[in-house]
Amino acid sequence: MIRPSVFYDLLVKNGTDFFAGVPDSLLKNFCAYITDNAPEEKHIISANEGSATALAAGYHFATGKIPLIYMQNSGEGNMINPLLSLVDPDVYSVPMLIVIGWRGEPGVHDEPQHVKQGKVTCTLLETMKVPYQVLSDDESELPQQFERAYSYIKANSAPYAFVIRKGTFDDYKLQKNIPVTAEMKREEAIEKIMLSANEKTAFVSTTGMASRELYELREKYGFGHERDFLTVGSMGHASQIALSIAMQKPERPIFCIDGDGAAIMQMGGMATIGTRKPKNLVHFVMNNGAHDSVGGQPTVGLKIDLPAIAKACGYEKVFSVSAAAELENAMKEITESFDKDKNALTFVEVKVAKGARKDLGRPKSTPQENKNALMEFLKND
Repeated sequence: MIRPSVFYDLLVKNGTDFFAGVPDSLLKNFCAYITDNAPEEKHIISANEGSATALAAGYHFATGKIPLIYMQNSGEGNMINPLLSLVDPDVYSVPMLIVIGWRGEPGVHDEPQHVKQGKVTCTLLETMKVPYQVLSDDESELPQQFERAYSYIKANSAPYAFVIRKGTFDDYKLQKNIPVTAEMKREEAIEKIMLSANEKTAFVSTTGMASRELYELREKYGFGHERDFLTVGSMGHASQIALSIAMQKPERPIFCIDGDGAAIMQMGGMATIGTRKPKNLVHFVMNNGAHDSVGGQPTVGLKIDLPAIAKACGYEKVFSVSAAAELENAMKEITESFDKDKNALTFVEVKVAKGARKDLGRPKSTPQENKNALMEFLKND
């Protein structure tokens, strides 16, 4: 295994001292080390991978140095536009090192949302003409790999990638793990929301722990799963799925269970929701100020005013709750408004603690089974 400190020191030795990206479970030990050791002005956990690419470009323009961006391979899609239309040698020719966690690597068991991305991770880099190496897990081989990467970057003023397999980085525990003071855990909050919904309500839940917890809660109460769309991939897009369903099924309550990292990643979606104003949509954001599913790296969720943003985007009712009683009161008001046909586009920020229970399971149904069950449910108005 590669000690994150060794990898970091080699980066600095080669002139890379700026880091931007979106945390990944395969990179969590490296990301944690950066958080603890890079100066705050030299590390930005970005809203999405495209933003990270632009941040890196700006740093190079200001300093002439070689920056690094990091991401899960699912983030390649967000990176493609700025990589090809900004960074590419045919455009502004920006040198940078890209570090990509290889979820869904062929032959390695992973979750269904990672399978396709795993198959095409390297092919996408080849198509974009970004040279790469699969990083060795032998520290003695790193100097040679770094020499090859940086020689190319400097000679061509262009990007180069390291693809990181599962288990490459040795353990490292985040020291700057700022605790979040909250009365509720996310699963408790989702449970209260789920139990308050009537039998016609459809749910769209975001990627990561939230979808897993919703699935487990249905199991706990012996409920079926046909009312839920579990957005196990496509981080940041659950709210737009929910918006479109809400617009096509205006007589049905649609509850979107979102996360702060996901909502921030595609925040423009809130503007679309706010201008369309579907009165049957309730957008919940579970805010713990962290990318909880990939190591607990911080987001800016607790440093910004999400309810004010929602209000400015055009949401008609806005709540912010941090205690169980406050959530119960908000849910009572929301459900009563549906009962009286006085509902309006609603945003609910729910401040929750970081972390999930260790025995949290995963959905047993396939994505296609989940989709088909929901579509059948939505047919029955």
